[in-house]
Amino acid sequence: MRDRLFTLIGGGGFLGRYVAQALLATGARVRIAQRDPREAWYLKPLGGLGQTQFVAADIARPETIERAIAGADGVVNLVGSFTGDLDRIHVAGPRALAEAARRAGVGALVHVSAIGADANAEAQYARTKGAGEAAVREAFPAATILRPSTVFGREDKFINMFAGLIARLPVVPVLKPNTRFQPVFAGDVGDAVAAALRDPARFGGRTFELGGPDVLTMMELQQWIARQIGRAPSLVALPDALGGLLAALPGAPISRDQWRLLQKDTVVAPGADGLEALGITPTPLAAIAPGWLVRYQRAGRFARPTAA
Repeated sequence: MRDRLFTLIGGGGFLGRYVAQALLATGARVRIAQRDPREAWYLKPLGGLGQTQFVAADIARPETIERAIAGADGVVNLVGSFTGDLDRIHVAGPRALAEAARRAGVGALVHVSAIGADANAEAQYARTKGAGEAAVREAFPAATILRPSTVFGREDKFINMFAGLIARLPVVPVLKPNTRFQPVFAGDVGDAVAAALRDPARFGGRTFELGGPDVLTMMELQQWIARQIGRAPSLVALPDALGGLLAALPGAPISRDQWRLLQKDTVVAPGADGLEALGITPTPLAAIAPGWLVRYQRAGRFARPTAA
């Protein structure tokens, strides 16, 4: 991996920092392709002098992609969104990227999708993710597709969102309390990307579903967070009818499409290849999250230790 060049499309985002860190640790060079490269400059200290490059590119504008991947040994697509033109972001963009990578003779392509991706899904997010996988596979058959479950890490917008609500509110409504999640650590996903790029002959053309060792319902997850930060709000399970109505309101914490996503569990399918198949031991939520959730405790780091 030393001195090989990898382009990360959308590498300045939450997951991108972990992928960049995993690759830089191998001695590889990393090119961060971002709509506004200045948003990714915080990654510079992670690598040595000249190890990190930055280029302006937008997966929704195919004409910017070829320059971003020129000379790269491998390319990683990290772009995903719950809002905007999802067909353009999740389908047309990845197709154009895969076609450009094939024309450029790129040796490895990793496409980060999501568990639940299904071209026939009701939720637009899952449907476009599924169609995007098919488009990538058609244009670049040797691509490795990674489907993470809900990704957690210090900068995430999932665990932190619930922790913030639990810390502020005496009563916290819980949508779809029995929906199950299998949170996966962002660092493990970064290592998975690095493994796929390291050995495309072995992992290319395959799909991996990435989940951690813990499977929790929505209610169990919020109860766990509450214990970690020493809070005891009333966690109230909302009936589906009320939850669907809430999701339809302007300014609601989730959209109607996200509500549709919550109708299905976000867990690794039985028999699917996962982190272990990539040589990675999944990291438990309890091994990482308490280190940053401490900021939601009333006394911060001076609070008494809480039960796991």
